[in-house]
Amino acid sequence: MHQKLQKKSGFFIMLFYAILIIAAVSAAAQAQVINVSGTVSTTTSTVRGAAVTFINNSDTTLQYSATTNVNGVYQISIATSVESPSHVPGQFKLQQNHPNPFSSSTAISYQLNRQSDVALTIYDIRGRKVKQYNLGIQPNGTHQVVWNGVNSIGEPLASGVYFYRLKANDQVQVKKMLYYPGKHLTGARMGMIPGPSIIPARLQKGHQVQASEYSVRIENTGSASPEIIPARVSPVPIESDTTLNFEVKESLDDAVLINPDSTHQIIRGFGAANIVGWRPDMTEDQVDLAFGTGEGHLGFTMLRLRIPPNPNDFSRQVRSAKRAYNQGAVIIAAPWTPPADMKTNNSLIGGRLKESAYDDYADHLASFADYMQDNGVPIHAISVQNEPDVDVEYESCDWNAAEMLKFMQENAPAVGTKVMAPESFHFDHDLSDPLLNDPTALANLGMVAGHIYGGGLEPYPLARSKGVELWMTEHLDTDTSWGHVLATGKEINDCMNAGMSAYLWWYIVRFYGPIDEDGRISKRGYVMSQFSRFIRPGYFRAEASARPQRWIETSAYTGNGKLVIVAVNRSSSPVDQTFVVENGTTTRFTPTITSYSKDCRQEQDITATDGMFRVSLDASSVTTFVSQ
Repeated sequence: MHQKLQKKSGFFIMLFYAILIIAAVSAAAQAQVINVSGTVSTTTSTVRGAAVTFINNSDTTLQYSATTNVNGVYQISIATSVESPSHVPGQFKLQQNHPNPFSSSTAISYQLNRQSDVALTIYDIRGRKVKQYNLGIQPNGTHQVVWNGVNSIGEPLASGVYFYRLKANDQVQVKKMLYYPGKHLTGARMGMIPGPSIIPARLQKGHQVQASEYSVRIENTGSASPEIIPARVSPVPIESDTTLNFEVKESLDDAVLINPDSTHQIIRGFGAANIVGWRPDMTEDQVDLAFGTGEGHLGFTMLRLRIPPNPNDFSRQVRSAKRAYNQGAVIIAAPWTPPADMKTNNSLIGGRLKESAYDDYADHLASFADYMQDNGVPIHAISVQNEPDVDVEYESCDWNAAEMLKFMQENAPAVGTKVMAPESFHFDHDLSDPLLNDPTALANLGMVAGHIYGGGLEPYPLARSKGVELWMTEHLDTDTSWGHVLATGKEINDCMNAGMSAYLWWYIVRFYGPIDEDGRISKRGYVMSQFSRFIRPGYFRAEASARPQRWIETSAYTGNGKLVIVAVNRSSSPVDQTFVVENGTTTRFTPTITSYSKDCRQEQDITATDGMFRVSLDASSVTTFVSQ
């Protein structure tokens, strides 16, 4: 009896091993695994905590990831050949992960017998959730998830036993897997039977995949040291077990990080003033030079006019403004003073608006808008008063916060255009806060306008919270030395980063203006055109590093399918600067430079790899990069 039992026992043992061998051969026939290892390093050290991901170029849903260890070494097992089953899955089934055990990444395949809302959760041996994939609604068929041994925040996990739980509607299955990071594992060496083959759902019956080219993405995890600039290498041919070492660039704290998908204020435009009566009117050539958009033009899109106190002078504003409007310019206007008979001192200089004259003054502003409209020049916005808070010896009028609030509450609608206020000489919030905090005044307020003489160049959180745009409508610097001219570029960049939607200089034609007295574009004009020619109305400022390193100021904009980056280098030497565009698909940027020796000169295109490029910014320059 005992001998019979021994014979039967031996028979069943042999049968068991035979089944294991058949299963192993069957599984091996379905999948082949290639082991890839190597190091990630910079020119000075290896990189620990770098995420290395191999992406199958023929099917980018197949990705295999690992994280480098303390010595900068990664190890990845790649499934290079799979064959689909010969039938559509008829039951819900969670497959054993493959490879198992694994050292870097493993594929978890599963079958759905009907459309299901799917979630895959991974637990450690103590039952703590370490990773969850909320996969959403998936059709019936075979699917897979590749897990690279990291938790929900990208940190590598310790070796050991893990459980993975698949839930599809009301169906649930759980399996166990073994994770040994940093070890070189294969089923044969460990005496393990390979798991099921990895079968993407879209493969047709009998279709054989043999991938040999991959893209390799290398990026930081939360524990990366040193931090690196994300890199991508492609194509990388892989046909057998191999060692691949990657050298990457160490991340610089001075990199400009740009997120085109995160936007701030809308950009209305750039321009300057033409004050007819105080200066000769612009010639047709000067208007064309200012508002033309091609090379050798300024590309301005905004023109500011003075509203004369005498209605008989309205006609003098039409000719050049109409030509600018026909070229696409937005026309705005501001009064320096009401008519003298509406003021407490009966003078065009100083004094205040009579309380009894508020209605008449609104009618005066409306009559200017009507006259210009009738003569082919629609006025987009009118200011209540240019610089109501400054004491000067030329046309002016004093307003306090209560007077400005009263006009905006009771008289602004009668003007007939958008109304700008308070147009303080330094964005005095004591004048504008009451307008923003009063519901009636706020409803009548088109935009908060102001100047930046001696202050005011800063964000305005209250205006932003109320959804009101900031317009910088006047500034000037009479110094035409290159350092001061370049400072105008920094000033425009600072205004944009402060959340302003418009920037207007003082006189267009003046020795210190964008067009000089001889009718030529000045150095200041070329600096201004680095913004106005390329950042067009309707663009939005994008999230970007503002001051990546000393002497460098930057900003970025999106619109019309383009990304525009502006960099101001105030250093007297060239400066190397890295730009990284998140989720960037643009591969080419065209730079245009204005410096002491260059006038808005277009340079050779720059190639970006995975949204990253590094350039040397000319000394004392403004450079505009436009995506192509």
